Amino acid sequence: MTAYTKDPAVIATLSPEEYYVTQEAGTERPGTGKLLYNKEPGIYVDIVSGEPLFASSDKYESGCGWPSFTKPIEDTHVTEHHDASLGMIRTEVRSKFGDSHLGHVFPDGPRDRGGLRYCINSASLRFVHKDDMEAEGYGAFLDQVEDVT
Repeated sequence: MTAYTKDPAVIATLSPEEYYVTQEAGTERPGTGKLLYNKEPGIYVDIVSGEPLFASSDKYESGCGWPSFTKPIEDTHVTEHHDASLGMIRTEVRSKFGDSHLGHVFPDGPRDRGGLRYCINSASLRFVHKDDMEAEGYGAFLDQVEDVT
């Protein structure tokens, strides 16, 4: 099993927006994320630790302005935290090993797919295309990725 960690060397290479989102619990502006309209097959991993978080098979267009997913690849890779900032009560989601702020989870997702909407900042993610997953050590998750035709 791969050991995923919060790597200070990687943190030092983050763009200002990636740092703001992952390390300071910031939010990118809606509609601006580089992965919002990505429809390629693959997985989304924590930009800091590399831990696998979401599969393209579970991504959907929610209209909220951020990439949305119905569930994480593995529940244990995403932690939930009470968030009362900005005058709202929400559930923040963070990566378990990288402790990166990812976004929030809401109970208004597709009912036929579990009813959750993981609203995630593109700046917290790195996309690994299906064709590269084996070479990058994510071959165990290939069964969770569907080809887009």
